[in-house]
Amino acid sequence: MHLVIGLIIAFVVVAIYARKNRATRACRWRADRTGDLGTLHKYKCMACGAETFTETDSPPTICKSDQT
Repeated sequence: MHLVIGLIIAFVVVAIYARKNRATRACRWRADRTGDLGTLHKYKCMACGAETFTETDSPPTICKSDQT
């Protein structure tokens, strides 16, 4: 019985985590430092080809392919 409850809890945790990262799971952002504009950092997705700029050093948190 404890094993079944543990498996259900593990399944729910994995489902919540997968849903949280749904917007970026297909994107593979790579920094393109040659395209930086001052404090804006250029990133290009290797999966869909979308390009975007961010103000931070971290890649975008959402997929931009459906917005281009």
